[in-house]
Amino acid sequence: MADYKFTELGKETAYTDQYDASLLCPIPRIKARQLDTEAKALPFVGVDLWTAYELSWLNLDGLPQVAIVEFVIPCDSQAIVESKSFKLYLNSFIQTTFASMEAVEQRLITDLSAATGTSIEVILYEVSEYQGIQPISEPKGYCIDRQAVKIDSYHPDSSLLVAATDITIEETLYSHLLKTNCPVTDQPDWASLYIFYQGPKIQQEGLLKYIVSYRQHQDFHEQCVEQIFLDIMTHCQPQKLSVYARYMRRGGLDINPFRSTHLERPPLFRQVRQ
Repeated sequence: MADYKFTELGKETAYTDQYDASLLCPIPRIKARQLDTEAKALPFVGVDLWTAYELSWLNLDGLPQVAIVEFVIPCDSQAIVESKSFKLYLNSFIQTTFASMEAVEQRLITDLSAATGTSIEVILYEVSEYQGIQPISEPKGYCIDRQAVKIDSYHPDSSLLVAATDITIEETLYSHLLKTNCPVTDQPDWASLYIFYQGPKIQQEGLLKYIVSYRQHQDFHEQCVEQIFLDIMTHCQPQKLSVYARYMRRGGLDINPFRSTHLERPPLFRQVRQ
């Protein structure tokens, strides 16, 4: 596992309510992925969709403003932003004056594009207009959580993944039982995992055991989803595959990585626990 001791994770926190872009802590994706070379081609496309529910600043009259923000970060960006530093950065807007919502949006775009090394999308929403943007729903598919299975492994075990050799299918399977841990603080991270695939039929019992096997695993959200994607591709060999995790928010911020063989963006929905 990569060493993340250089981040603010696990350290005593000094909060500031005055704008400070230096709070952002980028982590090179090559370090997080532990790849040997930046030139290594990615076996997927996709984005990380972050949602911030706790953004506030002051208008020119000193009146607090609030908004919900979506950040779309391409999976091929040079870096991700460590989530605690992301929250501290957003909190630094609290007592900072901006002329307009558009000025806040542009500041976020500038700072986060610089931190990630790529152009990212930032969309601010009035609280009243956010209803319906990310509707609370489930995609059409089958929840695999009610199976009677015996679990004896709580660390990732890709050998649990099995696919039929004589049945080809297109389906969506999902589970609300994905749980991973922060790689430094060991705090639990809870998620619902959605798998869309076309190819040999994946054995549901083995898939559920595999998802649960992440229960004591330590890594960032993005890397967990990428490993799940790679393991399914290796062991089940689908022609098409998308893996989407909707992680529960912490500190008013949720992280939702999406990786796919063929789709750039995930479907628009929000899990009920979010």
